[in-house]
Amino acid sequence: MSDPAQQAGDAAPSEEPVVFVLDDDPSLREGLTDLLRSVQLQVRAFNSARDLLQIQFPACPCCLILDVRLPDLSGLDLQSELAKINKAIPIIFITGYGDIPMTVRAMKAGAVDFFTKPFREGELLDAVTAALDLDRKRRADAKLLLELQELFNRLTGREREVMVFVTDGLLNKQIAYQLGLSEITVKIHRGNLMRKMQARSLADLVRMGELLGIRASTSSSP
Repeated sequence: MSDPAQQAGDAAPSEEPVVFVLDDDPSLREGLTDLLRSVQLQVRAFNSARDLLQIQFPACPCCLILDVRLPDLSGLDLQSELAKINKAIPIIFITGYGDIPMTVRAMKAGAVDFFTKPFREGELLDAVTAALDLDRKRRADAKLLLELQELFNRLTGREREVMVFVTDGLLNKQIAYQLGLSEITVKIHRGNLMRKMQARSLADLVRMGELLGIRASTSSSP
């Protein structure tokens, strides 16, 4: 298996990215839509947070340009709601009434950027590019983690135990002592798990272990 970090960075999206725009001001909503389409981006515009919450987000890189002040649900509350229902999407806030506490709250909750109207179009487009790149990487990382988890699940209980000790830096003889096995048996299990995990090197396997977050408690008995 190639370097997990490289895979995450190089993975290509399955579809063209989509930018969602949520603002109750029709003129601003239309202006943002025209701006984004001028750089060949797909746009879906909404005037209500409730409407946005009803949609199924596409399986492609996305981001959301979100007005802070909305009639039905504030942008900050929508940000919280999206997090609660596990709809992860990078958010760029825009507002005509920004203040420091509002900005801090948005950024701490994971917002990509926060703009006070009027804003420069170029800066907003740069933020959109950054947000889409962030979502592209998040999706690639999630795909890679799923693939690694599937490989890990195919290991026997003993192979999982050996992998935990290997990724913790123990030598074969130390693992053999910990598990009450012969060193040659540990070598066999280690070779099998390296093959099943498609790891090309110890460093590759260690990175996989870090991504999976495996600990001694995650291994099962044989």
